[in-house]
Amino acid sequence: MKLNAKELRDVDETDVMVAEKLKSIKRRPMYFILENIYDTYNIGGLFRLADALAIEKMYICGQSEIPPNSKIKKASIGTYKVVPWEYKKTAGEVIEELKAKEKTSAVSAVTNDKNLTAEVKHKQIKIIAVEQAGNSVPYQKADYSSPVALILGNETYGVTPETLKLADTIVEIPMWGINKSLNVIVSAAIVSYWAVGSSFK
Repeated sequence: MKLNAKELRDVDETDVMVAEKLKSIKRRPMYFILENIYDTYNIGGLFRLADALAIEKMYICGQSEIPPNSKIKKASIGTYKVVPWEYKKTAGEVIEELKAKEKTSAVSAVTNDKNLTAEVKHKQIKIIAVEQAGNSVPYQKADYSSPVALILGNETYGVTPETLKLADTIVEIPMWGINKSLNVIVSAAIVSYWAVGSSFK
């Protein structure tokens, strides 16, 4: 069941058929962490991208608006109703929570089967910031083996220095013209689709 823009806008989350469809979607072990995204249309667009990729969850942090903001509703064409999301005060809280979740999963798996230790270590979540920085690497060079969380920052100031310190890797998209950066949705799409194509199975 694929829905067009009108059908998505009219979706009722309590509809049994829609609820069953959402349960059947195989969620990709990828997370978006939105930090201080000011433009509500960008947030809506990121919901559309998150739905297209069937990511696990989107976290909206800091001074970002959240649904049911009218502009988010409009730009997301209703996908905010079908993508799992949560508001957190800071991106740091999200990172701490995701890392704790992975550690808990690792302990549980090792407890059940000691032979899984190596596999569990391999599955520790990678926190990747999409940002221009002195220690960034080209986005094509990063390790995106799942699970992975992409941090996407403010349209003017980018990801905060505090949050960059929490990232395992910072990736950058090359800019060959006079413009310094791309729109946050475009940047997120480039990196996330590359991640899916290069590392996700």
